[in-house]
Amino acid sequence: MKAYSSIWNGDSWATQGGRVKIDWKRAPFAARYQQVNLRTCPWYSQGSTAQCSANTPANWWTAPAYSRLNYAQQGQLMWVRNKHMIYDYCRDSKRFKGAMPPECSLPLY
Repeated sequence: MKAYSSIWNGDSWATQGGRVKIDWKRAPFAARYQQVNLRTCPWYSQGSTAQCSANTPANWWTAPAYSRLNYAQQGQLMWVRNKHMIYDYCRDSKRFKGAMPPECSLPLY
């Protein structure tokens, strides 16, 4: 199995509206993975990934501790958003011409 990542050019929208440019002279950009242990959900047909969302001990990520934030964690997340987030594509109606991605309608913490 192989895992891939991609670097995409977000110069015009993901860099403070294009104000911060990517320095392409520093290419090639490389990333390395070490000690990665992935549990995957193979796709065989429609619905075949349901095994990954089943509430079982093997699917530890379905436990409430991993799928919900408590009040203190919500406050920490808000602090990070306010101090460090420079772009939120769910607020970029200009980019999507009003047709926002479906995940943008989900509730935020």
